[in-house]
Amino acid sequence: MVTTLRPADPAAARVWDIAAQVPDPEVPVLTIEDLGVLRSASVGSDGVRVVLTPTYSGCPAIDQMRDDVTSKLREAGYERVEVDYTLSPAWTTDWMSEAGKHKLEEYGIAPPNFRAAGRQGPVLVQMAVKCPRCHSTSTREIARFGSTSCKSLYECTACLEPFDYFKVH
Repeated sequence: MVTTLRPADPAAARVWDIAAQVPDPEVPVLTIEDLGVLRSASVGSDGVRVVLTPTYSGCPAIDQMRDDVTSKLREAGYERVEVDYTLSPAWTTDWMSEAGKHKLEEYGIAPPNFRAAGRQGPVLVQMAVKCPRCHSTSTREIARFGSTSCKSLYECTACLEPFDYFKVH
């Protein structure tokens, strides 16, 4: 379930909507809104402020996200832009939008396929990762870490194609 944090205030919502267009530098078919990294946007007398939560505390893409959000907002006419990070609460794949998960699959990355542990409600146990190409569940993990630390490398034993799986956390 994605917690929608888009502000109700029209000025802050405009800042959100501009920042929401920034693509994830590691998976460019996703925006930072799709990914759930965009957490808040506000407007004050001293400028605009956007808060991001990295997918991991050491996420190498977070600085690029900050720079891209800053550039996008400055292009839109905002002179004073502050982009901060927060690690609490920790990012979870539960914050990814359903549209984002669909975009991942179309891009060839298996999306997270169950809710993160420790959340309210039933937690599904992963039985198999579905291949994003042929949709077979006859897959196997090749490496715990794939092209980025957020993903594992899998192989489909049906179509023999390797693919990334966006890990649940």
